[in-house]
Amino acid sequence: MLYARYFLLLGIILLTFGCQSSHEINDKPIYLNASNPIDTRVDDLLSRMTLEEKVAQMCQYVGLDHMKQAEQNLSKEEMESSDAHGFYPNLHSSDVVKLVEQGKIGSFLHVVDVKEANYLQSLAQKSRLKIPLLIGIDAIHGTALVHGATVYPTPIGMASTWDTELVKKMSVETALEMRATGAAWTFTPNIDVARDARWGRVGETFGEDPFLVSEMGVAMIEGLQNTNYPDSFNVIACAKHLIAGSESINGLNGAPTDLSERTIREIHLPSYQAAVDAGVFSVMTAHNELNGVACHADKWMMTEVLRNEMGFDGFIVSDWMDIERLATRHFVAEDQTEACFQTIDAGMDMHMHGPDFLEPVMELVRAGRLSEERINESVRRLLEAKFKLGLFENAFVDLEKTKAMVFNEQHRQTALEAAQKSIILLKNENDLLPLKKGKHKKIFVTGPNANNETILGDWTWEQPQDNFVTILEGLKNANSGSEIDFMDVGSDLRNMSQKDVDAALGRAKKADLAIVVVGENSFRWDWKNKTCGENSGRSSIELFGLQQQLVEQVVKSGTPTIVVLVNGRPLGVEWIAENVPAVIEAWEPGCFGGDALAQILYGEVNPSAKLPITIPRSVGHQLSIYNHKPTHHFHKYVDAESTPLYPFGHGLSYSTYEYKNLVLSKETIAKNEAQSISIDVSNTSNRDGEEIVQLYLNDKHCRFTRPVKELKAFQRISLKAGETKTLEFSITPDMLQYLDHNFNPRIDAGEFVAMVGCSSADKDLLKASFFVK
Repeated sequence: MLYARYFLLLGIILLTFGCQSSHEINDKPIYLNASNPIDTRVDDLLSRMTLEEKVAQMCQYVGLDHMKQAEQNLSKEEMESSDAHGFYPNLHSSDVVKLVEQGKIGSFLHVVDVKEANYLQSLAQKSRLKIPLLIGIDAIHGTALVHGATVYPTPIGMASTWDTELVKKMSVETALEMRATGAAWTFTPNIDVARDARWGRVGETFGEDPFLVSEMGVAMIEGLQNTNYPDSFNVIACAKHLIAGSESINGLNGAPTDLSERTIREIHLPSYQAAVDAGVFSVMTAHNELNGVACHADKWMMTEVLRNEMGFDGFIVSDWMDIERLATRHFVAEDQTEACFQTIDAGMDMHMHGPDFLEPVMELVRAGRLSEERINESVRRLLEAKFKLGLFENAFVDLEKTKAMVFNEQHRQTALEAAQKSIILLKNENDLLPLKKGKHKKIFVTGPNANNETILGDWTWEQPQDNFVTILEGLKNANSGSEIDFMDVGSDLRNMSQKDVDAALGRAKKADLAIVVVGENSFRWDWKNKTCGENSGRSSIELFGLQQQLVEQVVKSGTPTIVVLVNGRPLGVEWIAENVPAVIEAWEPGCFGGDALAQILYGEVNPSAKLPITIPRSVGHQLSIYNHKPTHHFHKYVDAESTPLYPFGHGLSYSTYEYKNLVLSKETIAKNEAQSISIDVSNTSNRDGEEIVQLYLNDKHCRFTRPVKELKAFQRISLKAGETKTLEFSITPDMLQYLDHNFNPRIDAGEFVAMVGCSSADKDLLKASFFVK
């Protein structure tokens, strides 16, 4: 009888276990079944989540290794004031590990090692619902914070190519390297319209023109996200920074911005509308305040404009610790709980970064100040991103695939091509360039940026020495047959030696040619000595330190001199422009910048890049932009030329081009009618080349003052020696619109002027008028 009861009990247990196993197999959670639609998966997962698990998805932290390095290398005071180093008082990295295992963290940033990324994802798999982490990184021009990654030219150099297909290609490759190193979200493109050269982040942007910024931003978004298939992203792109921190009152990052709504809508918002239309899935708000409202608490901008007017349906993330700064810097909130309320009520979806978010938000929901439905809105967007990225199925990275993808041959070739197309020939007096190999017995090379990693730009960490080519190395690689005499003056712009500067005169006299490489320093790993990049605004835009004296000493020698600028912002180099026969703007051309520059110097590559931003003569020439209003130069400066040093769209070639036969298809059109304009462009030289043809428009008379010209289209074309091509542009009604007093688009009857040429300068443009009925 005892044995009978035992076997009966065992049978019941086995039957019960068998039924449970069968039930589990047949009742796999809907959200874990990749065959289900994404909306269905999101709904299912959201229904299973506690309030704490929901708010946790809105929480982002810095990586474990990043925390440990910050704690080792910086004081508490330095970390508290830093926008680059994260730490959490009273929270050890082991505590963060537990939070991930408990499902209390939804995202990480500054994870630059694939092994750490895999480790963090393995911790997330221990949580109740096994929701993968969204790992973000500042892959601004390649995922360059990762050791060994491909580093492309910085965005200002990308914009100088005026080649949207090339920018898209770079972005596709960046996405591949990101996924191969564990990241799936990048905080780029920066679609701020750069209007002040003092601002340290100019090099992170696509320049000063709303249309060019929009075109480049869209190309980057399309390449990064793979927007042709919106339910299957490569990585998530992030349009930033909402909004107008690029035109602060003093040129400093995070300083207040005071602009009219007209300027905001005409200059700074078009690139965001273009990004939204392209399907960008995340937007980052700005450090600054706009017209007295802190951007992280700006409901008008985040909700009314971005979501309701523009139709943005992705998620919004804060910038570095800026929710906290609503209380600690802007003083619009009395404490962190109130700061959390203001930002979420305004439209925020994710907190970058740290622990002071989960508990305050839960407290706000319990108190009834925030509804759980409002939290659901944010969490739904964040879960949607993770499903579209395929993270629930593929959260981990195969290390063998990492090795095959990062810095591979195809990506290296793209980086070289991008550098070649981004370097601008600003001046070439008496055809000093291109150089002939063997002509110069000795070439004197000097300057603080001649032989270091400044070519890599900001948002880059130290890279393997074999993964980049400095300018000196590029000159040596050129095998010119010349002896290169390199004088090392160090790379610290703040502490150049007067002795070295004086010695340059004698060394230059002994050479047949001199190349001086000057500019700025964006070294992120040497933050204290940066002169350019994030949080490195300047009160002047002249060459830093003793660089100007160095150039003058070399020129004084009488030796023909070439000045190469390696920098992330326009520099006021008026003396150089007037006294040096050849000037090159290289920006920060990336890992093969040295080779690309040498190839241009020796004519193996014909320069084709054009300025995406005006170069002013001095800091006093701000606001120096091409699309200014008619009275901008009504009066002149009494102590200097009023014109820019180099205009927007300028850039020389070793070929010469002739523009003629500008023809409009119609002289009069209706308001809703498009028309075409054609022009013949000829290569009148004996050398093949590429030219960037630019179309500008001006509304001759309007109820509101209009810019003297606005870029509306461009074409990059190749022309063989002696070849002529007829180009055609379409002029569509949207190109003729302006915003009326209610900021609605409107077209007035009257005269418009179409201008086509090689730059925005009047002397470089052919003009033709047409009329709107």
